[in-house]
Amino acid sequence: MFWVLLLLLAWAVAGTACTRLCLAAVRAAAVDTDDTTAAQGHDLTLYEAAFLSGGPARVADLTLVSMARQRRLLLAHTGWATVVDPRGRDEMERSVIGAIGPEGQSRIEPVRSAAAGADAVRSLADGLVQAGLAVPDGARTTVGAGLRQVRAAAVAVLALGVTALLMPAQSEMPRDLVAVWFALPLILTLSCLAIARVEAHPYSPWASPAGQRLLGTLTRRTGGAVDDRTYLTSVAVRGIRAVGEPELRAAFAHRDQPWHE
Repeated sequence: MFWVLLLLLAWAVAGTACTRLCLAAVRAAAVDTDDTTAAQGHDLTLYEAAFLSGGPARVADLTLVSMARQRRLLLAHTGWATVVDPRGRDEMERSVIGAIGPEGQSRIEPVRSAAAGADAVRSLADGLVQAGLAVPDGARTTVGAGLRQVRAAAVAVLALGVTALLMPAQSEMPRDLVAVWFALPLILTLSCLAIARVEAHPYSPWASPAGQRLLGTLTRRTGGAVDDRTYLTSVAVRGIRAVGEPELRAAFAHRDQPWHE
């Protein structure tokens, strides 16, 4: 009857993982309900849109692109950033200039990393969390972690079932009936995954449901226009792939390359 112990273990693994996923989904739904009015009356800034779309790194990218288009920062196609105007117009720009350093020139990737971790970005994130538009750090990966646990549970249940079937017969229980018993916890985990794919797939690692709705309206409002703000809005929402200038795209294409003297 050793297969019964394996069956109990399979149910424990499946039940624990599915319960954690359900609790995470309930908490996410509660946040969505509580933040229904969070988007009302809030007009996203470009920095806020960048954070909700791509996190701190997107904010740094947007700042670099904005300064480069204003000719206050030179981003060379070789992957170097050079300060032209050392006076930052806001905290984000001052963070970028400070990251470049007193020499006024640096590789783009270290600047991007330092600017993404600056106090200005953390303050921006805190404000968005308080407004109900961004996902708090602790809850950012809750649903995703739950999904991974259920996937692992499904694999574990399958492995336990195969082990039980390959064991020498220890009772008069037919093997096909043993397989049916193990199929039940497997069906539970697969059903949770199927439901979660429909219900939880749209969740963003940065924007809350209210923040995602605001981003959607921002994208629709800027469709078709070609002014500078619309260009930067596109960069905020879509990232570097929205950059149109070949030289500027080349600068960011080199940002992850090693520095060879």
